[in-house]
Amino acid sequence: MRRVSFRSSGARLAEAALTVSPGAMFYRLSVGAQQLGYASSTVDTLVDSLRLVDVLVLDVPALGHLNRTEGRSVATLDRSLHMRSLASEVDGETIRFTTRAAVGPGGRFHISLGGDGDSLAATLPAGDTVEVPSLWPLRLAFGGGLRVGRVAGARVFDPFSAALHPIALRIAAESTFVVADSADYDSTTMAWIPVRFDTVRAFRVDVAGEGGNGSLVTWIDAQGRTVRATTGLGFTVERTAFELAYENFRHRDTLRLMHATAAPGPDEIVAATLFAAGVPPQPGSAATFRVRLGGGSLEGLDLAGGRQRLAGDTLIVQREGAAALQARYRLPNADPALRAYLEPDLLIASTDLRVAAQARLLAAGDRDPDRVATRLVHWVATEVRAQPSTGIADAVRVLDGRRGDVNERTVLLVAMARALGLPARPVAGLVRAAGRYYYHAWAEVYLGDWVAVDPSFDQLPADAAHIRLAIGGLIRPTDLVRLLGRLTLDPS
Repeated sequence: MRRVSFRSSGARLAEAALTVSPGAMFYRLSVGAQQLGYASSTVDTLVDSLRLVDVLVLDVPALGHLNRTEGRSVATLDRSLHMRSLASEVDGETIRFTTRAAVGPGGRFHISLGGDGDSLAATLPAGDTVEVPSLWPLRLAFGGGLRVGRVAGARVFDPFSAALHPIALRIAAESTFVVADSADYDSTTMAWIPVRFDTVRAFRVDVAGEGGNGSLVTWIDAQGRTVRATTGLGFTVERTAFELAYENFRHRDTLRLMHATAAPGPDEIVAATLFAAGVPPQPGSAATFRVRLGGGSLEGLDLAGGRQRLAGDTLIVQREGAAALQARYRLPNADPALRAYLEPDLLIASTDLRVAAQARLLAAGDRDPDRVATRLVHWVATEVRAQPSTGIADAVRVLDGRRGDVNERTVLLVAMARALGLPARPVAGLVRAAGRYYYHAWAEVYLGDWVAVDPSFDQLPADAAHIRLAIGGLIRPTDLVRLLGRLTLDPS
């Protein structure tokens, strides 16, 4: 009875993992009818382990140019589906780095990132399990885990964006899908078309995350392979035949895509940061900003809270007044509820001696949160040279090099604030400049409430033309393209 009915979850997973069959799945990445890329996920079964290989190719059209991001990751799993090692490479227009990770003595997970001549290493606490995005469906499916109503959680490291974040999972429904199994070339349309189909039983998993990951509806089959994943704003990951995912993408009309984005019109979203687009920051003084949002469901976007309020489909941003800048505490903040915004993480090295020393130098013994935040924002805005970067946006590298894009400035500001006991967090979204909306990252510091500050515009508080979409995230193409999808913004 004990062996059969009271086995540990690890034992059940180990037994189930023996039934994992090798194979590859291919996916079409699209927004509406427009394909932006493709992906594949391959499982290889070894003698005492599994190898999970993920490939991603994503083209983001912006200003008449296709910004391509290519990534490949190889994860080795034990027979209990725990990740033992990870090696990945990402090469793109705006981000370029490699990742190496492994479980060391005592069960600690070591992660090292390298890119643009710099490196970063971090060690997670023992017992802190980490998964890649294609692993949690496998773990959820095996061992009898696919039951409607079940809830679970995972901590995910995305090797294609260097983001480490928790997610919450809930199995909400069960259904069937018809999936293209094979394709043939149609000389009339000069494209591959499906010719055979499979009917697949799948379970709907609602995925809620943070840091620019929003909410996602993912359908997985009984083997833990993704069938379809969608966001409310229309970004879709769809399993299909290899030719439909890869060959049609390779032979698409790229000239038409580039021409369509060469001269964006008023109020359009430009898939680039201000610095990458060559647009100088234009600090404004708008106290209130109203915009109507469309394109689909807004669920999963961090629109409400603090300075932002959603009334129907209209977002109202109200710049913080003088009263909101008067903090009701002295540094360092001792509120346990804000502890998460005082601790270091993979990129925010607030405990590094150099980062902490620079922060203390700027604070000069002052314990007033508002005055200290103002000094930090101004120093980052004036001392960190504006320069597009493809490296790792970690605080130590930015402090040493004194250059970077909006991500780098934000990470350094947040790290120095946390080093002084000032709760701070990065946020991501859009900023309006020159009549258009650009990708942007800035920060929020906690005074009496969360206050938006922009180390690229040298603003505390930031003007109301900053539209926050994600809390805890940075500007990464693989995140925000999915998050934005078909989002439209109209003046209100």
